[in-house]
Formats: sequence, structure tokens, C-alpha cells
Amino acid sequence: MSGLQASRVVVLGGSSGIGLATAQAAAAAGAHVTIASRSAERLRAALDGLGPQAASHVLDVRQDAAMEAFFVGAEWDHLVIASAETRTGGTRSLPMDDAYAAMDSKFWGAYRAARAARIRAGGSITLVAGGLAIKPSAEGVLQGAINAALESLGRGLALELAPVRVNTISPGLIETPLQTRLGAAAWQKRREQAIAHLPLHRVGQAEDIAQAILFLMTSPFTTGATLRVDGGSAIA
Repeated sequence: MSGLQASRVVVLGGSSGIGLATAQAAAAAGAHVTIASRSAERLRAALDGLGPQAASHVLDVRQDAAMEAFFVGAEWDHLVIASAETRTGGTRSLPMDDAYAAMDSKFWGAYRAARAARIRAGGSITLVAGGLAIKPSAEGVLQGAINAALESLGRGLALELAPVRVNTISPGLIETPLQTRLGAAAWQKRREQAIAHLPLHRVGQAEDIAQAILFLMTSPFTTGATLRVDGGSAIA
């Protein structure tokens, strides 16, 4: 397994949740990490814990020109795409503007990044999808479709961009700020249901996913794969 020492890693969506945990793990492994997201305030807070060799950049993955400008003239060893802003809801209750915005952020954002980024031969791109791709929810139909599309995108890119390695991580229920924004009572109910249902009887932490992403980044014989880190949700 190749290491990350002195490698150049960029994490889109790196100011919180899974993205931030991945940036922290990569920095601890000796990588030069750049985090990017839309929030300058969250980037400043996140940067404090990444060490002196880390950098940040305000970037909206929904903007074509901004994405092209960010990546132009630079070569990276590893790209992690953990940025997404989606609203949940059934197909008849979710407004179409929100549905388009979800697709633009999570799927087209990943597509734009993969299209614009220049990754060295033998480097990697990791997409972050989710378990709804194989275990759909009546209140997350669109999210499941987007996640499935990301898995397919990853497989296709692995062929197109080789010898750059492209993989997808598929997390289960992870305790991140995105989940806790549901409200304390709603999150606690969902958490308890998951603990009772999952074989491991716990929900995931962002650090669990970060370690799996580091595996995908550093495993030289892994490409076109979807790695499910879901506490056994897919088999429960």
C-alpha cells in the first residue's frame, strides 16, 4: 500500500463531516491537504486543526467556471469529493427546484470536479455516495437515484481516466452535522432505530468513513470499486 507522505490531497466539502474527517486523517498521514467548500467561516475553523501545511479555498461545486479556475494549472495526487447539499422528500412533495439543486450539487458537482481536476498517474479520485443507492427509502427516492448514479459514474471514470484510480465510498448512517441538523429529538429517534436494526448496534462516525477513504486513496490495485461502510445496513 502506498502512503500519503508529502502527497497533494484536495477534499471538496472538507470543512465539516466526512470531508473534514478525511482531511484530518490525510494530514495526520503526512499529506499536504487543501480543503474547499462554500463557507469561508467553516473553512477557517476547520483549517485550525489541519496543521501548517494545509490550505483552504472557497469554492461552489455548482459553478462551472469556478471549478475550472480552481483546478487549472495544478496537479494533485488525490481528490476526494464529499461536497453535497440535498433536501429529502418524496417525489410528490419535494419541490422541483430542490430536486434540481440536489442533482446539481451532488451528482453534477462530482462530475464537474472529475472533469476539471488534473490527477497524476497512479493517483486517485474518491466519490462519496450513500447507502440509499441499494436500500431505497420512500422519503429519499431522489437521493437513492443520485447515489446510484455516482456509483455508475465512478466505474465509468475508472476506465476513462486510468491509470488514475476512481472509486466510490458508500456510507451508511453517519453521525455528522448534516444529520444532527434534523433536530435533537428527530436525530435521537433515528439513531435509536438504527442501533436496534444494525448488526453492529451503532451508527457510524465520520472517522470510520475517513479511514475507508484513505484505504481507497492508497491501495494501488483498487479502482472502479464501491466500498460500502454501512455497519451492515445492506444485509440487515
